[in-house]
Amino acid sequence: MATEKKTIETAKPNRFNKPFAIIFWILFALGIGLIVLIFALIAKGKLGYLPELEDLQNPKNNYATEIYSADGVLLGQYYRNENRVGVSYADISENMIHALVATEDVRFYEHSGIDGKALVRVLMKLGRAGGGSTLTQQLAKQLYSPQAANIFERALQKPIEWVIAVQLERLYTKEEIIMMYLNQFDFLYNAVGIKSAARVYFNTTPDQLSIEQAAMLVGMCKNPSLYNPIRRKEKAFNRRNTVLEQMEKAGYLTEAECDSIKQIPLELNYQKVDHKEGSAPYFREYLRLIMTAKEPIESDYAEWQKDKYAIDREQWDTNPLYGFCKKNTKPDGTNYDLYSDGLKIVTTLDSKMQRYAEEAVNEHMQYLQGEFFKEKKGKSYAPFDRNLSQKEIEASMNKAMRQTDRYRGLHKQGLSQQEIIDNFNTPTEMHVFSYAGTIDTVMTPMDSLRYHKHFLRCGFMSMDPQNGYVKAYVGGPNFSFFQYDMVNLGRREIGSTVKPYLFTLAMEEGMWPCDQVLYEPVTIISNNQEWTPKESHKVTNQGQMVTLRWGLAQSSNWVSANLMDRFTPQALVKMMQNFGIRGNLEAVPALCLGPCDISVGEMVDAYTTFPNKGIRINPLYVTRIEDKNGNVIAVFAPNSQEVINETTSYKMIDMLRAVVNGGTGGRVRRKYGITADMGGKTGTSQRNADGWFMGFTPRLVSGCWVGGEDRSIHFDYMSMGQGASTALPIWGLYMQKVYADSTLGYSQDEKFDIPAEFDPNQACKK
Repeated sequence: MATEKKTIETAKPNRFNKPFAIIFWILFALGIGLIVLIFALIAKGKLGYLPELEDLQNPKNNYATEIYSADGVLLGQYYRNENRVGVSYADISENMIHALVATEDVRFYEHSGIDGKALVRVLMKLGRAGGGSTLTQQLAKQLYSPQAANIFERALQKPIEWVIAVQLERLYTKEEIIMMYLNQFDFLYNAVGIKSAARVYFNTTPDQLSIEQAAMLVGMCKNPSLYNPIRRKEKAFNRRNTVLEQMEKAGYLTEAECDSIKQIPLELNYQKVDHKEGSAPYFREYLRLIMTAKEPIESDYAEWQKDKYAIDREQWDTNPLYGFCKKNTKPDGTNYDLYSDGLKIVTTLDSKMQRYAEEAVNEHMQYLQGEFFKEKKGKSYAPFDRNLSQKEIEASMNKAMRQTDRYRGLHKQGLSQQEIIDNFNTPTEMHVFSYAGTIDTVMTPMDSLRYHKHFLRCGFMSMDPQNGYVKAYVGGPNFSFFQYDMVNLGRREIGSTVKPYLFTLAMEEGMWPCDQVLYEPVTIISNNQEWTPKESHKVTNQGQMVTLRWGLAQSSNWVSANLMDRFTPQALVKMMQNFGIRGNLEAVPALCLGPCDISVGEMVDAYTTFPNKGIRINPLYVTRIEDKNGNVIAVFAPNSQEVINETTSYKMIDMLRAVVNGGTGGRVRRKYGITADMGGKTGTSQRNADGWFMGFTPRLVSGCWVGGEDRSIHFDYMSMGQGASTALPIWGLYMQKVYADSTLGYSQDEKFDIPAEFDPNQACKK
């Protein structure tokens, strides 16, 4: 009984504990109420940061613009800070989806934004079992978590993410959330989003990612810096295998599959993302410049830029691609932003032909540069003209110094002119260009400037004369070091490539290729001044009658002067303008020898007139532009103008054939074995400063210029400095590669379509 009594007494409630229990439950209830209140205030936007519903429905992401070749190859992107390119869920490999869910949120398809089980696990094990954030919460953090300014804001971030996650789950399907997450994540090395990551690390597309590739990328999601596959390959490998084990645990892989794939080495195909790298960098930069161009205002141009203003104004008024981003607006009324609106630009470039052009330039320029170094070796005036004085060389170098970013930066810092000069003459570590690869060295900035001036520059463009499609575009030897575009921005003297315009004028006036003129010096008096050009080659038949065909084939200055004496310089200027030549053309007799500055792009455009039956077609660089949703917002078509009559075009083809078959362009046949029906013209300016070759077949017109950065930088001797030696070989190498690739559809059996009754050879026999 005593025991029973004691037990009963022990079981009696302790009245002293009751107040504590009441307080506990009151505090508990208040805590729950406070939490509910906090979440309610957050949901109403009264506490902390919560995006507007419209922002949740349409997250504001910056997407890079992509540039594609006509055959669907990605050439590059335009972006400001993040190289993010959107991709749809359907275009993401199932391997990537499985790896992501298995590793980051295995109950993703079961919860509504917050995983209660994961939260309990974290609380019970104090975080040792991993984080409790769902994929949706992680997306909320990526999209809407600004940098916290204080402890209070940091404390609110997690509940705010929970609220946003729940709202995201209400607005989007699970598939859309995964798509948004993968498009948002930064995988390092300018690879923002899964599309960029697939290309940067594996040179593939998201839909083609293998299991092991997907596992590596998902492994980076935990900590991209720690599991960086470039710098921490072993850690990335181990993390990848952990992801594979998670995929097995989740049922996406069998044990045998997991074990097998874990043995595969971590293999990357790293593609550096840089606007200076990749295919067609000069072309991409030219597109960027013209698409973002502002409307030209004459007062913004210096007096010496009046020609440029006229050209830019004409482009603004007639070319829909010029200033596209300033002329066109989005549905919300704002202008398109090339760097953040995720546009897709489909160009006319052919990726294979572009590669062949870049290869041809690299092959020949390496050889040519070697010859240039040999010629200038040990010369105190190198790389300049041997006739330049030391004072003139110093003036040229000082001008080059003032044009550098280094000079402008030092000047902005307030350094005196002497201090800047001292800086430029102080040895420092730097990277310099070579065709064998970048060289790390120590030299003064001034010596570096002179060293880089040794390298010859070039410009090459190839286009279809029937539809205007620009197939290949190379603005220089190396965009990383020599960024000035010598296709459309640079303008140089064209030398004898001007002569076809003069001979066209003669043909338009009723002359024929077989018409004869007396081969002798010609003196023309203009503005009370006599002008008598020297012949361009060794004279052996002076005083004889020669045909115009022979005169153009041999690039005879005497025959050209004879024609110039028959027609006025003003008539030649008008003819050249009809050919699409812009800028200043001085109406003087010497114009027939090409002292005028013209771009490669204009020359190629002009020469389309010959194979296109007298119709000049403007270059077309882009066929269409799509917005980030795939809607076509612009379509571009070529423009054409009749320049000469059809008969004249046939006459000119006949004479320009002769240039290649037995004249100054004969190297095309002899050295490069091109048997195609074609026409062409070489050109060399004064003192070999500029070398040119223009060549065309029935379906392709291509032009090339080679020269120094300054006009005073050139070969000392004609044998290496003439256009047939500097520019023609690039054309020859390019065409060899084009004809060797049967998939391109070009054949050396193609002939110009010239009706028999208009054949100059037949007409001359009548």
